[in-house]
Amino acid sequence: MEAVAEDLYTVQKIEAILQRLSPERLRVAADFLAYLDERESNDATEELLSIPNFKEDFQEALQDFENGDVVSFKSIRRHV
Repeated sequence: MEAVAEDLYTVQKIEAILQRLSPERLRVAADFLAYLDERESNDATEELLSIPNFKEDFQEALQDFENGDVVSFKSIRRHV
């Protein structure tokens, strides 16, 4: 719960700063946020790709999906 309050405070602080920035600085801030977002996405991708056999297992799962070899979530959840 404390982390959520910290996150909310951080968002409010960022919003207050953004309201004071000039349009040029807003563009810089937007570019920087886009960079951070892309970097986080790349880090997550690298983490997945570091899992042994991930690529092969993922391709197999995609093939299963394309072939209709799937199970509905409801049928799985019912037995949990």
